[in-house]
Amino acid sequence: MRGILMTARGELVEPRGVCSSFDRLRTSVRRLTALTAILSATMSCGDVVRTGRSPVYLVIDTLLVATGDRPNQFSGDALLSDVLTIVTTGGSCTQTNPCQVIFDDFGRVDLRIALKDITNPSSPNAPTTNNEVTITRYRVVYRRTDGRNTQGVDVPFAFDGGVTGTVPFDGTLTLVFEVVRHVAKGEPPLSQLRSSGAIIYTIADITFFGKDRVGNEISVTGSMQINFGNFADRS
Repeated sequence: MRGILMTARGELVEPRGVCSSFDRLRTSVRRLTALTAILSATMSCGDVVRTGRSPVYLVIDTLLVATGDRPNQFSGDALLSDVLTIVTTGGSCTQTNPCQVIFDDFGRVDLRIALKDITNPSSPNAPTTNNEVTITRYRVVYRRTDGRNTQGVDVPFAFDGGVTGTVPFDGTLTLVFEVVRHVAKGEPPLSQLRSSGAIIYTIADITFFGKDRVGNEISVTGSMQINFGNFADRS
């Protein structure tokens, strides 16, 4: 038996529109569910596709480090950043009159580009000169794995540096940059390591920023281990 509804005037009517309203509601719910599924699938495609408007992304092939007293000897090992170095040769420095010197430390990176959309893996597209990326700056942020990351107290201050070079569409770009500044070793917490004998273990996250030929911004981040302390000086 169908239900009967009474209007405000006391008239009895059949609820003909009720079922159709529920049908429309169910249809809308189905459409919303399908749309949500599509959006979820799109959002799970990965950071490579979502990051930036450029059709290419930057790839770090190698990220190496060198101590300031031997700036041309780059290594993939953890950097032992000496906060104070005793120098016995060069200038007025001698074995009997050694000098206390603060060196900055360096990094070296090899960069290349790759297309986000390879279309057909068996016959992929190739980048062009429009996809070449010019790097103009970088940023270094130090962090500790124990969660104590107050800058100037637990880790050195983060900083931005300028470095310029263009990643070719068919090759690699090598850049040398400062990864630990002189000033960082002269202020807390690194200056406190000169006499304490303690070591601060950090990870340095280094982000390189640039633009492709048509103005799309692009960046990439790499990480390296840097341990700070007053280490034994090499002869």
